[in-house]
Amino acid sequence: MSRLLDRPPYDTRDDPTFLAELEALVRHHRAGCAELARIWPQIGACRTAQDVPFVHVGLFKKLRLMTQAPGIRHERLLLSSATTGAGSSMIQLDEQSTQLQSRSAQAILADFVGPTPRPLLVLDGLASLRRQREVSARIAAAMSLRQLATDLHFVLADPDNPASVKWDMLGDILSSSDDFLMYGLTWMLYFAFGAAEPPRVVRERLAEKRFHFVHSGGWKKLETRRIDRAAFDAALLRHVHPDSRVTDYYGLVEQVGIVYPLCEHGYRHAPVWAEVLVRHPSTLVTLTDRVGQLQLLNVLSLGAPSISVLTEDLGRVVPGDCACGRRGRRFELVGRIPRADMRGCANV
Repeated sequence: MSRLLDRPPYDTRDDPTFLAELEALVRHHRAGCAELARIWPQIGACRTAQDVPFVHVGLFKKLRLMTQAPGIRHERLLLSSATTGAGSSMIQLDEQSTQLQSRSAQAILADFVGPTPRPLLVLDGLASLRRQREVSARIAAAMSLRQLATDLHFVLADPDNPASVKWDMLGDILSSSDDFLMYGLTWMLYFAFGAAEPPRVVRERLAEKRFHFVHSGGWKKLETRRIDRAAFDAALLRHVHPDSRVTDYYGLVEQVGIVYPLCEHGYRHAPVWAEVLVRHPSTLVTLTDRVGQLQLLNVLSLGAPSISVLTEDLGRVVPGDCACGRRGRRFELVGRIPRADMRGCANV
C-alpha cells in the first residue's frame, strides 16, 4: 500500500518516497509478468523518474498484460472503447489495486468538486454496470465518483444514445436534493444536456438545482461543430442554478484511478503518487518546458504493469507554482501525436 495516499493529493512532492515505491513496483512487475521481463531485460537503479522504463500505451491493445504474485487476485477486465483502426485496450483489474485507485480518484476529485456527498447522475444505462467479468472505461470513469455520491442514477434508456435521457425519471430525482453530481463522456454530455432542450417541467426544476458536471474523453465529435470549452460549459450551465460548475478531467484507461482535472487556471496537476514526464517523440529524450509525448507514472498498480505508460498524447510540463495553490507537477494537454490511433473515451 502506498504511503503517499495518506497525504493530500497536491501536497509538497516527496520524490525519495515516490521513487522508492516506484522502483519496488518495477521489480515486482518484472518478476511477475513474463512479457514485461522480455521488454525490460535489465533494470538499473531508478534514481530519477526518467530512469523508470515504460510500456507504450499501444501494447495494451495487443496483449492482456497482468502481473502474478502472492496476494494478487485478478477480477474483471477493463476495456476501452474500440475505435476504427484500433482495438480495445485490455487492463486487468485486481482487488488491491482497485482499492488504491478508488482512494486516489476520491481524493483527487474531492479536491475539485468538494467532499460533500450528493446524488450522482451517470450518463449511461444501468445495463452497462451489470456486465459480468468486464467493465467499460466509461463506467470505470463514472465509478471514480461513487465514493462522493449518496446514491447513483443511470439516466439513459439507451447507453449509446445521448438523446435517450429519461426526463420523467430525472424530474423525479431532482426533488431529492438541491445539489447533484453528473458524469458523462464529453461529447455525450454535450448532446444530452448542452444541445438538448429538456421538457418545461424539468427545466423549471433544473433552474433551482446546483450541478457539478464532470466529464472526460475526447472532443473529436464536437470539433466539426466548432464547440470550444467556453461554449461547452455555457451550454451545460444554461438550465441550472448559477452556482453550478463544470470540471473536465484527463486520464488513461490504462491507469484507472489517476485523473488530471483542469484547474481554474487551465492546468492539470499530478498528485503526489503520480508523475508526468515529456519526451521527444523521435528521440525519447526528456524535455523541459517544451511540447512532447507524455509519459505518465504512478505507484498504485499491482496486478498490471501500468505504472509507467508512454502515451500518444502531446503535452508540456509547466515550471513554477500554479495560482490555484496546488503544489507539484502541472502540465498542459496539447493534443495527439499525428496519425496516432484515436483513443475512444480517452482521446483528446
